[in-house]
Amino acid sequence: MSAARESWLMRQQKKFEKNTLLLLIGILVVVAIGGIIEIVPLFYLKNTIEKVDGMRPYTPLELAGQQIYVSEGCHVCHSQMIRPLRDEVERYGHYSLAAESMYDHPFLWGSKRTGPDLARVGGKYSDEWQLQHLIDPRSVVPQSIMPPYAFLAGRPLDLSTLQDEMRALKAEGVPYTDAMIASAPADAAAQADPDSEFETMQAVYDGIAGRKGSVQIRNFDGQPGPPSEMDALIAYLQMLGTLVDFSTYQADDLKNQR
Repeated sequence: MSAARESWLMRQQKKFEKNTLLLLIGILVVVAIGGIIEIVPLFYLKNTIEKVDGMRPYTPLELAGQQIYVSEGCHVCHSQMIRPLRDEVERYGHYSLAAESMYDHPFLWGSKRTGPDLARVGGKYSDEWQLQHLIDPRSVVPQSIMPPYAFLAGRPLDLSTLQDEMRALKAEGVPYTDAMIASAPADAAAQADPDSEFETMQAVYDGIAGRKGSVQIRNFDGQPGPPSEMDALIAYLQMLGTLVDFSTYQADDLKNQR
């Protein structure tokens, strides 16, 4: 760069540095250009979320568990988004896909990890481990600073708001049917009872997922009687990251690249 050219650039820089209004206008112009470059291509995409087999909406019990997860602030310390970085993938598993959050309202990606990422926690530990961890975190993870949530085991799950929540989600595009919404309270109780007749609705959710076994039916907190908030929270945790068969996804992904 010539001295004359460098001198001209320095003069222009000084103009911006000395004139607040000019600097503000310059910032707005640069931000607007960057925003246009990022946003405009989205208008030409038919779908910003890739289609991935296995995804389905939450069952009523899992949905109730997600609401408890949010209300207790679990999302503040635990993210649910594995970045496509080597150290993240080696620690937590396959990087997160946009499709895995397609039915989440709100999204729980998070930006802070006081505790580990939970995007793939489903099936990693037993129900008994999850129960003990929620009752007394330091009994299974000595270095944990998580507060105890033992009180959830003593709280009966409130099923009265499930239908309204599912109607709201349906308005957002989640594929709940009227029949699924109508039977939500009974379905939530049935999923936590291994002796119930939940198989009919299980088949409905498995049908959306496109495979059998996507819905787990059992007494999650190990206690008899109606489902507790602990049942719902463990049911939610145990399904996180379990819907997508990543061996199949990787094979399809490689096939599409050829």
